[in-house]
Amino acid sequence: MNVLGVGTDITECLRIAQMIERHGELFVERVYTPLEIEYCRSRRMATQHFAGRWAAKEAVLKAVGTGWRKGISWRDIEVRNGPGGRPQAFLKGGTQEIAEKMGIHCILVSISHCRSHATAFAIALDETPSTFTGDVPWM
Repeated sequence: MNVLGVGTDITECLRIAQMIERHGELFVERVYTPLEIEYCRSRRMATQHFAGRWAAKEAVLKAVGTGWRKGISWRDIEVRNGPGGRPQAFLKGGTQEIAEKMGIHCILVSISHCRSHATAFAIALDETPSTFTGDVPWM
Protein backbone atom coordinates (compact mmCIF):
# COMPACT_ATOMS: atom_id res chain seq x y z
CA MET A 1 0.00 0.00 0.00
CA ASN A 2 1.34 3.41 -0.98
CA VAL A 3 0.44 6.93 0.09
CA LEU A 4 -0.32 8.98 -3.02
CA GLY A 5 -1.15 12.23 -1.27
CA VAL A 6 -1.82 13.94 2.04
CA GLY A 7 -3.84 17.01 2.85
CA THR A 8 -4.80 19.02 5.88
CA ASP A 9 -6.96 22.06 6.54
CA ILE A 10 -8.10 24.21 9.43
CA THR A 11 -10.98 26.66 9.36
CA GLU A 12 -12.61 29.01 11.82
CA CYS A 13 -16.11 27.94 12.83
CA LEU A 14 -17.11 31.62 13.00
CA ARG A 15 -16.19 32.06 9.33
CA ILE A 16 -18.53 29.22 8.32
CA ALA A 17 -21.28 30.56 10.60
CA GLN A 18 -20.95 33.98 8.95
CA MET A 19 -21.13 32.44 5.47
CA ILE A 20 -24.29 30.56 6.44
CA GLU A 21 -25.78 33.70 7.99
CA ARG A 22 -24.85 35.91 5.05
CA HIS A 23 -25.80 33.56 2.19
CA GLY A 24 -28.24 31.14 3.84
CA GLU A 25 -29.45 28.11 1.93
CA LEU A 26 -27.66 29.20 -1.24
CA PHE A 27 -24.29 28.69 0.50
CA VAL A 28 -25.31 25.53 2.35
CA GLU A 29 -26.72 23.82 -0.75
CA ARG A 30 -23.75 24.87 -2.91
CA VAL A 31 -21.16 23.41 -0.53
CA TYR A 32 -22.84 20.49 1.22
CA THR A 33 -24.77 17.46 0.00
CA PRO A 34 -28.26 16.72 1.37
CA LEU A 35 -26.81 13.95 3.59
CA GLU A 36 -24.19 16.33 5.01
CA ILE A 37 -26.79 19.02 5.65
CA GLU A 38 -29.07 16.55 7.42
CA TYR A 39 -26.19 15.25 9.57
CA CYS A 40 -24.84 18.69 10.54
CA ARG A 41 -28.25 20.13 11.35
CA SER A 42 -29.03 17.13 13.56
CA ARG A 43 -26.03 17.94 15.78
CA ARG A 44 -26.19 20.26 18.77
CA MET A 45 -23.33 22.45 17.56
CA ALA A 46 -24.19 22.38 13.85
CA THR A 47 -21.70 25.09 12.86
CA GLN A 48 -18.76 23.04 14.16
CA HIS A 49 -19.89 20.08 12.06
CA PHE A 50 -20.36 22.22 8.94
CA ALA A 51 -16.87 23.64 9.52
CA GLY A 52 -15.43 20.14 10.01
CA ARG A 53 -16.87 18.96 6.72
CA TRP A 54 -15.59 22.12 5.00
CA ALA A 55 -12.08 21.38 6.32
CA ALA A 56 -12.39 17.72 5.28
CA LYS A 57 -13.33 18.66 1.71
CA GLU A 58 -10.34 21.01 1.53
CA ALA A 59 -8.03 18.32 2.95
CA VAL A 60 -9.28 15.75 0.42
CA LEU A 61 -8.59 18.09 -2.50
CA LYS A 62 -5.09 18.70 -1.17
CA ALA A 63 -4.53 14.94 -0.83
CA VAL A 64 -5.72 14.44 -4.41
CA GLY A 65 -3.48 17.35 -5.45
CA THR A 66 -6.01 19.36 -7.40
CA GLY A 67 -7.15 22.31 -5.35
CA TRP A 68 -10.23 24.06 -6.70
CA ARG A 69 -10.10 24.01 -10.47
CA LYS A 70 -12.48 23.70 -13.37
CA GLY A 71 -14.56 20.54 -13.24
CA ILE A 72 -14.48 20.18 -9.45
CA SER A 73 -17.26 21.24 -7.13
CA TRP A 74 -17.77 21.21 -3.37
CA ARG A 75 -20.48 18.59 -3.66
CA ASP A 76 -18.13 16.20 -5.53
CA ILE A 77 -16.86 15.28 -2.07
CA GLU A 78 -19.32 13.97 0.48
CA VAL A 79 -18.22 13.29 4.03
CA ARG A 80 -20.28 10.63 5.80
CA ASN A 81 -19.84 8.91 9.12
CA GLY A 82 -19.05 5.23 8.79
CA PRO A 83 -18.95 2.47 11.39
CA GLY A 84 -18.21 3.81 14.86
CA GLY A 85 -18.53 7.41 13.59
CA ARG A 86 -15.37 7.35 11.45
CA PRO A 87 -15.63 10.03 8.74
CA GLN A 88 -15.39 8.76 5.19
CA ALA A 89 -14.91 10.67 1.94
CA PHE A 90 -17.12 9.67 -0.98
CA LEU A 91 -16.10 11.10 -4.35
CA LYS A 92 -18.06 11.72 -7.52
CA GLY A 93 -17.85 13.88 -10.64
CA GLY A 94 -14.58 15.57 -11.52
CA THR A 95 -12.96 14.74 -8.19
CA GLN A 96 -13.66 11.02 -8.64
CA GLU A 97 -12.30 11.09 -12.20
CA ILE A 98 -9.06 12.71 -11.08
CA ALA A 99 -8.68 10.28 -8.15
CA GLU A 100 -9.18 7.30 -10.48
CA LYS A 101 -6.57 8.63 -12.95
CA MET A 102 -4.11 8.98 -10.07
CA GLY A 103 -4.74 5.40 -8.95
CA ILE A 104 -6.36 6.47 -5.67
CA HIS A 105 -8.61 3.73 -4.26
CA CYS A 106 -9.22 5.05 -0.76
CA ILE A 107 -9.03 8.34 1.11
CA LEU A 108 -8.83 8.15 4.89
CA VAL A 109 -10.16 11.22 6.69
CA SER A 110 -9.95 12.49 10.25
CA ILE A 111 -11.88 15.53 11.54
CA SER A 112 -11.64 17.37 14.84
CA HIS A 113 -13.33 20.53 16.05
CA CYS A 114 -13.89 22.77 19.04
CA ARG A 115 -15.87 25.96 19.53
CA SER A 116 -13.50 28.11 17.49
CA HIS A 117 -11.87 25.86 14.87
CA ALA A 118 -12.30 22.71 12.85
CA THR A 119 -9.44 20.76 11.33
CA ALA A 120 -9.21 17.76 9.03
CA PHE A 121 -6.53 15.48 7.64
CA ALA A 122 -6.77 13.24 4.56
CA ILE A 123 -4.53 10.48 3.21
CA ALA A 124 -4.95 9.19 -0.36
CA LEU A 125 -3.99 5.53 -0.78
CA ASP A 126 -3.52 3.29 -3.81
CA GLU A 127 -5.45 0.48 -2.14
CA THR A 128 -7.95 0.03 0.64
CA PRO A 129 -6.43 -1.10 3.96
CA SER A 130 -7.57 -4.58 4.98
CA THR A 131 -8.71 -3.15 8.33
CA PHE A 132 -11.00 -0.61 6.66
CA THR A 133 -14.64 -1.50 7.15
CA GLY A 134 -16.31 1.37 5.30
CA ASP A 135 -17.62 1.58 1.78
CA VAL A 136 -15.35 3.04 -0.88
CA PRO A 137 -17.75 4.16 -3.61
CA TRP A 138 -15.44 4.71 -6.54
CA MET A 139 -13.82 1.26 -6.51
